[in-house]
Amino acid sequence: MSTANSSSEINGIAQIAVNVHDVKRAIEFYRDKLGLRFLFEIQNAAFFDCGGIRVMLSLPEKPEFDRPASLIYYNVADIHAMYELLLSRGVRFGDKPHIVAQLDNADLWLVAFRDADDNLLALMSQVPRK
Repeated sequence: MSTANSSSEINGIAQIAVNVHDVKRAIEFYRDKLGLRFLFEIQNAAFFDCGGIRVMLSLPEKPEFDRPASLIYYNVADIHAMYELLLSRGVRFGDKPHIVAQLDNADLWLVAFRDADDNLLALMSQVPRK
């Protein structure tokens, strides 16, 4: 086990890359529909902040990189309210929020949706039981 100050320790996620085919359309989706904070844009890429993790939307650099993104789970406090908000903004969901696991003192809720490039994403919320 490494120490907390070890320079060789992975200590979080710095950035998540999402392949897109139209950077301008992707910016509109992630900024205007999801509400992520836009940071900056460079040629063929745009960057957003999501709770301290940078999300990079970029054109695939090579044909072998042109595939759907890894599934990203966005943590939200109120999954039902966020679902309704995103639905009102035209986000395409595959289903409604539902419980996927009952933990000791909370229920884990998920709902999947698609971005403008058809990448599969999800909202996740751990809701304490009363």
